[in-house]
Amino acid sequence: MIIAAVLLALTSASCFALGAALQQRAARREPQHGTFDPRLFVRLLRRRRWLLAKSPDLAGTVLQAIALRLGPLTLVQPLMISGMFLAIPLEAALDHRRPHPRDVTAVTCCVFGLAAFLAAARPRAGVPEPSPMGWLGVGLVGATLIGICLTFACRVTGALRGTLLGTASGLLYAGTASLLKTFAGRVSLDPLAVLTDWHLYLLGVLGIAAVALNQNAFQNGPLAAPLTAITLVDPVASVLIGVTAFHETMSIGGLRLLVEIPAVLAMIFGIWLASTRSTGREGFEGGQA
Repeated sequence: MIIAAVLLALTSASCFALGAALQQRAARREPQHGTFDPRLFVRLLRRRRWLLAKSPDLAGTVLQAIALRLGPLTLVQPLMISGMFLAIPLEAALDHRRPHPRDVTAVTCCVFGLAAFLAAARPRAGVPEPSPMGWLGVGLVGATLIGICLTFACRVTGALRGTLLGTASGLLYAGTASLLKTFAGRVSLDPLAVLTDWHLYLLGVLGIAAVALNQNAFQNGPLAAPLTAITLVDPVASVLIGVTAFHETMSIGGLRLLVEIPAVLAMIFGIWLASTRSTGREGFEGGQA
């Protein structure tokens, strides 16, 4: 089951990578919108190009749900970062150019850093779903961090803004992944009962919010900035949710720290590289919302 979960997660990551590259092209064709402006999402819903770009996302979501049903959250979500290897070259190919060396370096640092951390930490499964208090803790911490990211995103532009919005999107995606894991487990037990389950409706709300914020992030700077943040924050937050709410276990400490600490530093360095690449549009827009 673990091998099947790994293969499904890697295939899902490839689908999301293709969708991200196509959606970013569509989003950047639209006029620039503020952080809390819903008009971008409404405009994109009317664009055939963007709607077609969501097809790989739908396929990726189905594969992700099955993978989460078979494997722990702390294993499946970090594997989604593998899609970054495909998304950056895809963006460059669609723009008829070579990938920027800084983008490639940022992605490589994040991917290998997270892969090394997972190899050392060895995540293992826990309970099928969190307790009510577990969900409450996840919601409060997540909402606070997302609020901080959005507040600062209102004051900056370019790659840094894309990184902040990408971070907020990644937190939302981690929340949807945890709900998706619970929902996928319940569907297999009683398909009809899930229609009255609050997990389904909260999953829909968070999913729409994540997609809308994601498109806003894609408008700011190169794809590497928001995508690196989204694809890194999502699995890291998912690992924390898995350990604290789903009671999944990871081996952290002792000699493993010799691998885990450099791995974390490599991921932080990758985020910094992606968020600080100059595109000629960075700066401050005091008070833009």
